[in-house]
Amino acid sequence: MEIRNLEILESYGKEDIAMVYLAKTSQGALVEFVESVQPPIPREEKWVLIISTMDGCPIGCMMCDAGGYYKRKLTKEEMLDQILFLVSKRFGKTVPVKKFKIQFARVGEPSLNDYVLDVLESLPKLIDAPGLMPSISTVAPIGRDGWFDRLIEIKDKYYNGRFQMQFSIHSTDEKQRDKIIPLKKWSFRQIAEYGERFVKKGDRKITLNFALAKENIAQASVIKDNFDPEKFLIKITPVNPTYRAVENGLNSDVTDDGLVLKHKLFVEELRNSGYEVIISVGELEENKIGSNCGQYVQRHLFSQNKLDGAYVFVR
Repeated sequence: MEIRNLEILESYGKEDIAMVYLAKTSQGALVEFVESVQPPIPREEKWVLIISTMDGCPIGCMMCDAGGYYKRKLTKEEMLDQILFLVSKRFGKTVPVKKFKIQFARVGEPSLNDYVLDVLESLPKLIDAPGLMPSISTVAPIGRDGWFDRLIEIKDKYYNGRFQMQFSIHSTDEKQRDKIIPLKKWSFRQIAEYGERFVKKGDRKITLNFALAKENIAQASVIKDNFDPEKFLIKITPVNPTYRAVENGLNSDVTDDGLVLKHKLFVEELRNSGYEVIISVGELEENKIGSNCGQYVQRHLFSQNKLDGAYVFVR
């Protein structure tokens, strides 16, 4: 389990909640990766790693601080080093965690990097982790059908029933979705058709994620017209405090205690139609650490006007 010269430059956070690591890879990339727990659940019950798949991100979603700078895709070794560093730090080669989730979601769009698939194939051979559950979150770029087809093959071979697939939706209005995620991507119908092939007996449902701002359009009828509740579930998260969200005037529609305000009827109608709807609000302390989705420590470090209430641990 060799770690190839990953140099940890800084780390921020609280060991009992989340830690963000800023590191230099063996090939010179500056990367961020995260480990987190979910108090009061002990690390041996649930441990989450969130790694970067790119040096920067070429997309520039409206709420994400990681956009705006992009250099290249990370190699298989550069991604594995992030994982193996944390595994070695906490456990060694064997990870005795019941739910050990590795999310390819810190910086970069994973489906634009073929090496992500190589990492997924390698993990079961490198780490003894019965509770391993990879998680891919994607905006579904067009022209990557071969990548998504191979992902199904890998999931079926190594991770049947232990794989989390998530599509970032954010708005049910296609024009607004194109503005939030400025990239040519699959339509709702294409995502639905892929889900029909992806989800097999024993598999987890595919997640449709909404980082729900008050300004976003969210109509239950669009979900019902396109997505089978037997294959898809809905996850609603806050718009976390990021520089980009503030710059673009996005105000979270999810309160700190998990109440959905403007889009309450959207949630109720979906639930009444048989959809599983999860309102997911993480540890608020993670906003201060800079470990939540959409946050990017390097953006904070280089910003002249600091954001209130976020990145407090990053100095």
